[in-house]
Amino acid sequence: MKCGAWSSGLRQRLAGGREWAGAAAERGGVPATSGVHTRQHRSWRPVDRAPMLKTGKIFETLKICPMPEFARFFHDLLPLKKYPDIVVTDLRYGTISVKLFQPKASSSTLRPGILFLHGGGLVLGSMKTHYGICCHLCKESDSVVLSVGYRKLAKHKFPAPETDCTAAAIHFLKSLHWYGVDPARVVVCGDSVGGAMAAVLCQELRNRQDIPMFRAQILIYAVLQGLDFQLPSYQQNKNVPLLSRDFAFYCWSRYLDIDPSWKCTIFKGAHLPTEVWKKYAKWLGPENIPDRFKQRGYRCVPHAPLNENAYLEISLALERTSSPLIADDDIVAQVPEACIVTCEYDFIRDNLLLYKKRLEDLGVPVTWHHMEDGFHGVLNTIDMGCLHFPCSTRIMNVVTNFIKGL
Repeated sequence: MKCGAWSSGLRQRLAGGREWAGAAAERGGVPATSGVHTRQHRSWRPVDRAPMLKTGKIFETLKICPMPEFARFFHDLLPLKKYPDIVVTDLRYGTISVKLFQPKASSSTLRPGILFLHGGGLVLGSMKTHYGICCHLCKESDSVVLSVGYRKLAKHKFPAPETDCTAAAIHFLKSLHWYGVDPARVVVCGDSVGGAMAAVLCQELRNRQDIPMFRAQILIYAVLQGLDFQLPSYQQNKNVPLLSRDFAFYCWSRYLDIDPSWKCTIFKGAHLPTEVWKKYAKWLGPENIPDRFKQRGYRCVPHAPLNENAYLEISLALERTSSPLIADDDIVAQVPEACIVTCEYDFIRDNLLLYKKRLEDLGVPVTWHHMEDGFHGVLNTIDMGCLHFPCSTRIMNVVTNFIKGL
Protein backbone atom coordinates (compact mmCIF):
# COMPACT_ATOMS: atom_id res chain seq x y z
CA MET A 1 0.00 0.00 0.00
CA LYS A 2 1.40 3.41 -0.99
CA CYS A 3 1.01 5.14 2.35
CA GLY A 4 2.42 8.47 1.16
CA ALA A 5 -0.21 8.90 -1.54
CA TRP A 6 -3.05 7.96 0.78
CA SER A 7 -1.67 10.27 3.50
CA SER A 8 -1.59 13.19 1.03
CA GLY A 9 -5.19 12.52 0.05
CA LEU A 10 -6.29 12.47 3.67
CA ARG A 11 -4.65 15.82 4.38
CA GLN A 12 -6.37 17.34 1.33
CA ARG A 13 -9.71 16.09 2.64
CA LEU A 14 -8.99 17.53 6.07
CA ALA A 15 -8.22 20.92 4.51
CA GLY A 16 -11.05 21.04 1.98
CA GLY A 17 -14.17 19.74 3.82
CA ARG A 18 -17.38 21.82 3.56
CA GLU A 19 -20.97 21.81 4.79
CA TRP A 20 -21.05 18.45 6.59
CA ALA A 21 -23.97 19.34 8.85
CA GLY A 22 -26.13 20.67 6.03
CA ALA A 23 -25.60 17.49 4.03
CA ALA A 24 -26.52 15.41 7.06
CA ALA A 25 -29.73 17.40 7.47
CA GLU A 26 -30.74 16.62 3.89
CA ARG A 27 -30.43 12.92 4.75
CA GLY A 28 -32.50 13.27 7.90
CA GLY A 29 -29.59 14.01 10.25
CA VAL A 30 -28.57 17.26 11.92
CA PRO A 31 -31.06 20.04 11.14
CA ALA A 32 -29.46 22.86 9.19
CA THR A 33 -30.70 25.29 11.85
CA SER A 34 -29.03 23.43 14.71
CA GLY A 35 -26.22 24.82 16.87
CA VAL A 36 -23.75 22.61 15.03
CA HIS A 37 -24.31 24.43 11.77
CA THR A 38 -23.83 28.07 12.69
CA ARG A 39 -22.55 30.82 10.42
CA GLN A 40 -19.09 30.89 12.00
CA HIS A 41 -18.59 27.13 11.43
CA ARG A 42 -20.05 26.66 7.96
CA SER A 43 -16.68 26.16 6.35
CA TRP A 44 -15.48 23.66 8.96
CA ARG A 45 -16.15 20.02 9.56
CA PRO A 46 -14.49 17.05 11.26
CA VAL A 47 -12.81 14.30 9.25
CA ASP A 48 -15.23 12.74 6.76
CA ARG A 49 -14.88 9.05 7.50
CA ALA A 50 -17.15 7.66 4.79
CA PRO A 51 -14.64 7.56 1.87
CA MET A 52 -11.97 6.14 4.14
CA LEU A 53 -14.26 3.42 5.47
CA LYS A 54 -15.49 2.54 1.98
CA THR A 55 -11.93 2.26 0.73
CA GLY A 56 -11.07 0.16 3.77
CA LYS A 57 -13.92 -2.22 3.02
CA ILE A 58 -12.67 -2.58 -0.56
CA PHE A 59 -9.20 -3.43 0.73
CA GLU A 60 -10.77 -5.91 3.14
CA THR A 61 -12.77 -7.57 0.33
CA LEU A 62 -9.60 -7.86 -1.73
CA LYS A 63 -7.89 -9.38 1.33
CA ILE A 64 -5.19 -6.70 1.31
CA CYS A 65 -5.81 -5.75 4.94
CA PRO A 66 -8.78 -5.64 7.37
CA MET A 67 -10.81 -2.44 7.27
CA PRO A 68 -10.20 -1.59 10.98
CA GLU A 69 -6.43 -1.73 10.50
CA PHE A 70 -6.69 0.38 7.34
CA ALA A 71 -8.83 2.98 9.16
CA ARG A 72 -6.50 3.19 12.15
CA PHE A 73 -3.53 3.63 9.82
CA PHE A 74 -5.19 6.76 8.40
CA HIS A 75 -6.18 8.22 11.74
CA ASP A 76 -2.71 7.69 13.16
CA LEU A 77 -1.19 9.74 10.33
CA LEU A 78 -2.36 12.98 11.94
CA PRO A 79 0.55 14.83 13.60
CA LEU A 80 0.64 15.14 17.37
CA LYS A 81 0.66 18.53 19.03
CA LYS A 82 3.51 19.09 21.46
CA TYR A 83 2.77 19.91 25.09
CA PRO A 84 5.94 21.20 26.77
CA ASP A 85 4.35 21.07 30.24
CA ILE A 86 3.56 17.34 29.98
CA VAL A 87 5.90 14.35 30.26
CA VAL A 88 4.65 11.35 28.26
CA THR A 89 6.11 7.91 28.89
CA ASP A 90 5.43 4.74 26.92
CA LEU A 91 5.07 1.71 29.18
CA ARG A 92 3.94 -1.88 28.99
CA TYR A 93 1.82 -3.70 31.53
CA GLY A 94 2.70 -7.21 30.42
CA THR A 95 1.47 -7.38 26.81
CA ILE A 96 -0.64 -4.20 27.13
CA SER A 97 0.76 -0.91 25.83
CA VAL A 98 -0.04 2.16 27.91
CA LYS A 99 0.94 5.85 27.86
CA LEU A 100 1.56 7.72 31.09
CA PHE A 101 0.93 11.50 31.07
CA GLN A 102 2.37 13.50 33.98
CA PRO A 103 2.64 17.23 34.63
CA LYS A 104 6.27 18.30 34.30
CA ALA A 105 6.05 20.58 37.34
CA SER A 106 6.74 18.91 40.66
CA SER A 107 4.05 18.74 43.32
CA SER A 108 4.30 18.58 47.10
CA THR A 109 1.00 16.69 47.27
CA LEU A 110 -0.41 13.62 45.61
CA ARG A 111 -2.28 14.27 42.38
CA PRO A 112 -5.58 12.87 41.09
CA GLY A 113 -5.28 9.88 38.78
CA ILE A 114 -7.24 9.27 35.56
CA LEU A 115 -7.47 5.90 33.87
CA PHE A 116 -8.42 6.85 30.30
CA LEU A 117 -10.05 4.44 27.86
CA HIS A 118 -10.27 5.78 24.32
CA GLY A 119 -13.21 5.40 21.96
CA GLY A 120 -13.42 4.67 18.25
CA GLY A 121 -15.78 1.72 18.08
CA LEU A 122 -12.81 -0.70 18.32
CA VAL A 123 -12.12 0.30 14.70
CA LEU A 124 -10.83 3.88 14.52
CA GLY A 125 -9.48 4.90 17.90
CA SER A 126 -6.03 4.50 19.41
CA MET A 127 -3.83 6.05 22.06
CA LYS A 128 -2.55 8.37 19.32
CA THR A 129 -5.97 9.65 18.20
CA HIS A 130 -6.73 10.52 21.84
CA TYR A 131 -3.26 11.79 22.69
CA GLY A 132 -4.37 15.45 22.73
CA ILE A 133 -7.37 14.66 24.93
CA CYS A 134 -5.11 12.99 27.48
CA CYS A 135 -2.70 15.93 27.42
CA HIS A 136 -5.56 18.36 28.05
CA LEU A 137 -6.87 16.21 30.91
CA CYS A 138 -3.41 16.04 32.45
CA LYS A 139 -2.66 19.74 32.12
CA GLU A 140 -6.03 21.25 32.94
CA SER A 141 -6.87 19.05 35.94
CA ASP A 142 -3.24 18.69 37.15
CA SER A 143 -3.68 14.92 37.11
CA VAL A 144 -1.68 11.84 36.21
CA VAL A 145 -3.33 10.15 33.22
CA LEU A 146 -2.85 6.57 32.09
CA SER A 147 -4.15 5.77 28.58
CA VAL A 148 -4.70 2.10 27.77
CA GLY A 149 -3.88 0.59 24.35
CA TYR A 150 -6.28 -2.32 24.53
CA ARG A 151 -6.68 -4.89 21.74
CA LYS A 152 -9.13 -4.05 18.96
CA LEU A 153 -10.78 -5.32 15.79
CA ALA A 154 -10.30 -7.03 13.43
CA LYS A 155 -8.08 -9.59 15.16
CA HIS A 156 -9.52 -9.23 18.64
CA LYS A 157 -13.19 -9.44 19.56
CA PHE A 158 -15.28 -9.69 22.72
CA PRO A 159 -14.13 -9.89 25.48
CA ALA A 160 -10.47 -9.09 24.66
CA PRO A 161 -10.74 -5.27 25.08
CA GLU A 162 -12.46 -5.57 28.48
CA THR A 163 -9.88 -8.12 29.58
CA ASP A 164 -7.04 -5.73 28.71
CA CYS A 165 -8.71 -2.74 30.34
CA THR A 166 -9.39 -4.71 33.52
CA ALA A 167 -5.80 -5.94 33.72
CA ALA A 168 -4.42 -2.44 33.09
CA ALA A 169 -6.77 -0.91 35.67
CA ILE A 170 -5.73 -3.37 38.36
CA HIS A 171 -2.03 -2.84 37.60
CA PHE A 172 -2.43 0.94 37.68
CA LEU A 173 -4.44 0.92 40.92
CA LYS A 174 -1.78 -1.24 42.58
CA SER A 175 1.03 1.09 41.41
CA LEU A 176 -0.34 4.52 42.31
CA HIS A 177 2.50 5.25 44.74
CA TRP A 178 5.01 5.04 41.88
CA TYR A 179 3.18 7.78 39.98
CA GLY A 180 2.42 10.14 42.87
CA VAL A 181 -1.33 9.54 42.66
CA ASP A 182 -3.77 9.97 45.54
CA PRO A 183 -5.57 6.60 45.88
CA ALA A 184 -8.69 8.42 47.11
CA ARG A 185 -8.95 10.44 43.88
CA VAL A 186 -8.69 8.01 40.99
CA VAL A 187 -11.33 8.23 38.27
CA VAL A 188 -11.96 6.15 35.17
CA CYS A 189 -12.84 8.11 32.05
CA GLY A 190 -13.85 7.01 28.58
CA ASP A 191 -15.56 8.22 25.44
CA SER A 192 -17.80 6.14 23.15
CA VAL A 193 -16.84 2.46 23.50
CA GLY A 194 -14.21 3.56 26.02
CA GLY A 195 -17.07 4.91 28.12
CA ALA A 196 -18.71 1.50 27.93
CA MET A 197 -15.57 -0.16 29.23
CA ALA A 198 -15.29 2.47 31.98
CA ALA A 199 -18.83 1.59 33.10
CA VAL A 200 -18.02 -2.13 32.96
CA LEU A 201 -14.88 -1.62 35.06
CA CYS A 202 -16.85 0.18 37.76
CA GLN A 203 -19.31 -2.70 37.86
CA GLU A 204 -16.68 -5.45 37.75
CA LEU A 205 -14.28 -4.00 40.34
CA ARG A 206 -16.88 -2.70 42.78
CA ASN A 207 -16.19 -5.34 45.46
CA ARG A 208 -12.42 -5.73 45.09
CA GLN A 209 -10.72 -5.34 48.47
CA ASP A 210 -7.11 -5.49 47.23
CA ILE A 211 -7.16 -2.27 45.18
CA PRO A 212 -8.44 1.30 45.74
CA MET A 213 -11.96 1.96 44.50
CA PHE A 214 -12.57 4.40 41.69
CA ARG A 215 -13.67 7.72 43.13
CA ALA A 216 -15.84 8.44 40.07
CA GLN A 217 -16.61 7.45 36.50
CA ILE A 218 -16.67 9.92 33.61
CA LEU A 219 -18.75 8.71 30.68
CA ILE A 220 -18.62 10.78 27.48
CA TYR A 221 -21.20 9.82 24.82
CA ALA A 222 -20.79 6.19 25.87
CA VAL A 223 -22.37 3.20 24.12
CA LEU A 224 -23.96 1.06 26.83
CA GLN A 225 -26.30 -1.38 25.10
CA GLY A 226 -26.84 -3.20 21.83
CA LEU A 227 -30.39 -4.46 22.24
CA ASP A 228 -32.68 -1.66 21.09
CA PHE A 229 -31.94 0.13 17.80
CA GLN A 230 -35.22 2.08 17.81
CA LEU A 231 -34.60 4.51 20.66
CA PRO A 232 -35.36 8.16 19.83
CA SER A 233 -31.73 9.15 19.17
CA TYR A 234 -31.23 6.05 17.04
CA GLN A 235 -34.02 7.28 14.76
CA GLN A 236 -33.20 10.98 14.87
CA ASN A 237 -29.45 10.74 14.31
CA LYS A 238 -29.03 7.64 12.18
CA ASN A 239 -27.29 9.59 9.38
CA VAL A 240 -25.27 12.05 11.44
CA PRO A 241 -21.47 12.02 11.16
CA LEU A 242 -19.32 10.81 12.81
CA LEU A 243 -21.37 7.82 13.99
CA SER A 244 -24.08 6.67 11.60
CA ARG A 245 -26.41 3.76 12.30
CA ASP A 246 -24.69 1.57 9.71
CA PHE A 247 -21.20 2.23 11.06
CA ALA A 248 -22.36 1.67 14.65
CA PHE A 249 -23.87 -1.66 13.61
CA TYR A 250 -20.68 -2.62 11.79
CA CYS A 251 -18.59 -2.02 14.93
CA TRP A 252 -21.07 -3.76 17.24
CA SER A 253 -21.63 -6.80 15.03
CA ARG A 254 -17.93 -7.32 14.34
CA TYR A 255 -17.11 -7.00 18.03
CA LEU A 256 -19.70 -9.59 19.09
CA ASP A 257 -19.06 -11.75 16.01
CA ILE A 258 -22.61 -11.33 14.70
CA ASP A 259 -23.25 -12.00 11.03
CA PRO A 260 -23.98 -8.62 9.34
CA SER A 261 -26.81 -10.23 7.34
CA TRP A 262 -28.96 -9.94 10.48
CA LYS A 263 -28.86 -6.13 10.35
CA CYS A 264 -32.42 -5.52 9.11
CA THR A 265 -33.83 -8.14 11.49
CA ILE A 266 -32.12 -6.50 14.46
CA PHE A 267 -33.13 -2.99 13.41
CA LYS A 268 -36.76 -4.19 13.39
CA GLY A 269 -36.45 -5.64 16.90
CA ALA A 270 -37.07 -9.23 15.79
CA HIS A 271 -33.94 -10.53 17.53
CA LEU A 272 -35.44 -10.72 21.03
CA PRO A 273 -38.48 -12.61 22.34
CA THR A 274 -41.35 -10.77 23.99
CA GLU A 275 -40.33 -11.87 27.49
CA VAL A 276 -36.85 -10.39 27.07
CA TRP A 277 -38.23 -7.08 25.82
CA LYS A 278 -40.58 -7.03 28.83
CA LYS A 279 -37.73 -7.84 31.22
CA TYR A 280 -35.63 -4.89 30.09
CA ALA A 281 -38.45 -2.44 29.31
CA LYS A 282 -38.13 -0.93 32.79
CA TRP A 283 -34.62 0.21 31.84
CA LEU A 284 -34.77 0.54 28.04
CA GLY A 285 -38.31 1.82 27.49
CA PRO A 286 -38.53 5.23 25.76
CA GLU A 287 -40.77 6.44 28.60
CA ASN A 288 -37.56 6.66 30.65
CA ILE A 289 -36.24 9.34 28.29
CA PRO A 290 -37.37 12.95 28.90
CA ASP A 291 -40.00 14.18 26.42
CA ARG A 292 -37.75 17.00 25.19
CA PHE A 293 -35.58 14.38 23.48
CA LYS A 294 -38.51 12.84 21.63
CA GLN A 295 -39.75 15.95 19.83
CA ARG A 296 -37.54 15.71 16.74
CA GLY A 297 -38.60 13.02 14.29
CA TYR A 298 -39.33 10.15 16.69
CA ARG A 299 -42.13 7.61 16.45
CA CYS A 300 -42.69 4.55 18.60
CA VAL A 301 -42.10 1.45 16.47
CA PRO A 302 -43.47 -1.94 17.65
CA HIS A 303 -41.02 -4.84 17.62
CA ALA A 304 -41.33 -7.32 14.78
CA PRO A 305 -42.13 -11.00 15.51
CA LEU A 306 -39.24 -13.03 16.89
CA ASN A 307 -36.68 -14.59 14.60
CA GLU A 308 -35.29 -17.38 16.78
CA ASN A 309 -32.10 -17.76 14.76
CA ALA A 310 -31.36 -14.07 15.22
CA TYR A 311 -31.95 -14.46 18.97
CA LEU A 312 -29.33 -17.20 19.11
CA GLU A 313 -26.94 -15.06 17.07
CA ILE A 314 -27.01 -12.05 19.42
CA SER A 315 -26.69 -13.91 22.73
CA LEU A 316 -23.50 -12.03 23.70
CA ALA A 317 -25.38 -8.72 23.55
CA LEU A 318 -27.28 -9.83 26.66
CA GLU A 319 -24.07 -10.05 28.70
CA ARG A 320 -23.69 -7.11 31.07
CA THR A 321 -20.03 -6.84 30.11
CA SER A 322 -21.14 -5.94 26.58
CA SER A 323 -24.30 -4.04 27.63
CA PRO A 324 -23.62 -2.51 31.08
CA LEU A 325 -26.91 -0.60 30.90
CA ILE A 326 -28.82 -3.83 31.64
CA ALA A 327 -26.79 -4.92 34.68
CA ASP A 328 -28.91 -5.83 37.71
CA ASP A 329 -29.89 -3.17 40.24
CA ASP A 330 -27.72 -4.60 43.02
CA ILE A 331 -24.68 -4.12 40.77
CA VAL A 332 -25.48 -0.65 39.41
CA ALA A 333 -26.33 0.60 42.90
CA GLN A 334 -22.72 0.01 44.01
CA VAL A 335 -20.86 1.92 41.30
CA PRO A 336 -19.17 5.27 42.08
CA GLU A 337 -20.65 8.65 41.30
CA ALA A 338 -20.77 9.62 37.67
CA CYS A 339 -20.09 12.59 35.44
CA ILE A 340 -22.10 12.08 32.25
CA VAL A 341 -21.73 14.04 29.01
CA THR A 342 -24.33 13.63 26.25
CA CYS A 343 -24.56 15.27 22.83
CA GLU A 344 -27.80 16.15 21.06
CA TYR A 345 -26.71 14.95 17.62
CA ASP A 346 -25.34 11.61 18.73
CA PHE A 347 -26.75 8.32 17.47
CA ILE A 348 -26.28 6.68 20.90
CA ARG A 349 -27.28 9.71 23.00
CA ASP A 350 -30.13 7.86 24.71
CA ASN A 351 -27.85 5.16 26.14
CA LEU A 352 -26.50 7.62 28.68
CA LEU A 353 -29.88 9.25 29.28
CA LEU A 354 -31.22 5.83 30.28
CA TYR A 355 -28.16 5.03 32.41
CA LYS A 356 -28.38 8.43 34.09
CA LYS A 357 -31.95 7.65 35.17
CA ARG A 358 -30.95 4.21 36.43
CA LEU A 359 -28.11 5.65 38.49
CA GLU A 360 -30.27 8.41 39.96
CA ASP A 361 -33.12 5.99 40.76
CA LEU A 362 -30.63 3.82 42.67
CA GLY A 363 -29.17 6.74 44.62
CA VAL A 364 -25.86 7.08 42.75
CA PRO A 365 -24.85 10.78 42.47
CA VAL A 366 -24.81 12.03 38.88
CA THR A 367 -23.44 15.22 37.35
CA TRP A 368 -24.92 15.59 33.86
CA HIS A 369 -23.95 17.94 31.05
CA HIS A 370 -25.80 17.96 27.74
CA MET A 371 -24.25 19.62 24.69
CA GLU A 372 -27.05 20.99 22.53
CA ASP A 373 -24.64 21.54 19.62
CA GLY A 374 -22.60 18.40 20.21
CA PHE A 375 -22.18 15.27 18.10
CA HIS A 376 -20.48 11.93 18.59
CA GLY A 377 -16.69 12.24 18.55
CA VAL A 378 -16.63 16.04 18.85
CA LEU A 379 -14.09 15.93 21.69
CA ASN A 380 -11.47 14.67 19.23
CA THR A 381 -11.58 18.00 17.39
CA ILE A 382 -10.07 19.80 20.38
CA ASP A 383 -6.61 19.95 18.75
CA MET A 384 -7.71 20.22 15.11
CA GLY A 385 -7.06 23.93 14.62
CA CYS A 386 -9.60 25.35 12.16
CA LEU A 387 -11.58 22.08 12.41
CA HIS A 388 -11.98 22.58 16.15
CA PHE A 389 -15.54 22.83 17.48
CA PRO A 390 -16.07 25.01 20.60
CA CYS A 391 -18.21 22.22 22.02
CA SER A 392 -15.06 20.12 22.50
CA THR A 393 -13.59 22.79 24.78
CA ARG A 394 -16.79 22.94 26.82
CA ILE A 395 -16.73 19.17 27.29
CA MET A 396 -13.11 19.31 28.43
CA ASN A 397 -13.93 22.13 30.84
CA VAL A 398 -16.83 20.32 32.52
CA VAL A 399 -14.78 17.13 32.83
CA THR A 400 -11.69 18.80 34.32
CA ASN A 401 -13.80 20.94 36.65
CA PHE A 402 -15.52 17.78 37.87
CA ILE A 403 -12.16 16.12 38.57
CA LYS A 404 -10.82 19.19 40.40
CA GLY A 405 -13.96 19.22 42.54
CA LEU A 406 -13.51 15.68 43.85
